[in-house]
Amino acid sequence: MLTVRSIRETLPQKAPEIRHKLKEFENIIKNASEEVIFEELVFCIFTAGTSARMGLSALSTVRSILRSASEDELRAKLRGVYRFPNVRSKHVIHTRNYLAREYGLKLRPLLLSFKDPVERRDFFALNKDIKGLGFKEASHFLRNIGFRGYAILDKHILQCLFELGITESSRAPHSRSRYIEIENKFKKFSERNGFDFDEMDLFLWSEKTGEILK
Repeated sequence: MLTVRSIRETLPQKAPEIRHKLKEFENIIKNASEEVIFEELVFCIFTAGTSARMGLSALSTVRSILRSASEDELRAKLRGVYRFPNVRSKHVIHTRNYLAREYGLKLRPLLLSFKDPVERRDFFALNKDIKGLGFKEASHFLRNIGFRGYAILDKHILQCLFELGITESSRAPHSRSRYIEIENKFKKFSERNGFDFDEMDLFLWSEKTGEILK
């Protein structure tokens, strides 16, 4: 059972690795190629409803063909290595074609064009032509490429927030307003206790999974 006291005891041991990971994320929006940014978006589409490990495995399998594959080619590659080869191949190809048509697959200028972080996430979470994200994975994508201030409210984080008394249950939020409400409670908890919000998100996830990943 997590407590503020247990966090204060354990966080210093993990803080250097967590800060290093956040720096790696920041380097993506600053310096990575457009191909890498798009790969991070696809990773989050693959991770939804599965796990970060499965998302990484799926991405590794199709990375070399992401920008050129047809839906059938992507599906064939994913079969046998990924849980949802049919629906996620549809999601990836639809999203890729939309972003190519409207933005030339240039995600960095699109991402940096938003002055409001809430609007930035809304674009990816609510856009009917960006398939398979929702608020959790849109937040995951933005955090993984270097933007701060977004909570990735997966089952691990939600259980931690419940244990800490931040929320009244560990149920996943099913609306934009509820997601933002829980996220704001998490931010206030972090501020009140002198914790860095973005570090806390990675820390809590690592407490439940045993690793600091992405």
